[in-house]
Amino acid sequence: MPRPRLTGLGGGLFACTSMVLVAGICWLLFDSSLFVYGLLLPAAAAATALWVRPADLITAPIGVPIAFAAGVWPISGGSGGFGGQLMGLVSALSLHAGWLYAGTLVAALIALVRKAVLIGRRRLPRRVA
Repeated sequence: MPRPRLTGLGGGLFACTSMVLVAGICWLLFDSSLFVYGLLLPAAAAATALWVRPADLITAPIGVPIAFAAGVWPISGGSGGFGGQLMGLVSALSLHAGWLYAGTLVAALIALVRKAVLIGRRRLPRRVA
């Protein structure tokens, strides 16, 4: 697996881009299925939390809900003008909040474990060879 190190902004952009691509795939292959979209959110959240650099670990769980909202907009099913699109987005966000929480939890747990490992490595005494 490649080891890119994304900044906080880069991690957020990666998450948003990946979720918009997932939404496009769901729209083309699965008839705008929000279930499939939500099912793929934890994978994107995990990739974001694994690839963000250690100094920006706190941004991984923050970028995931933004990415979920950015990607769900095209497949939310709103009709009409701006008001209809907004109501479709709000409805999709409220009805599929479980996926949103699951993705955020995955990103937060991975960031927490990575931070604990970094702190543990820092506290170990260094051996002199």
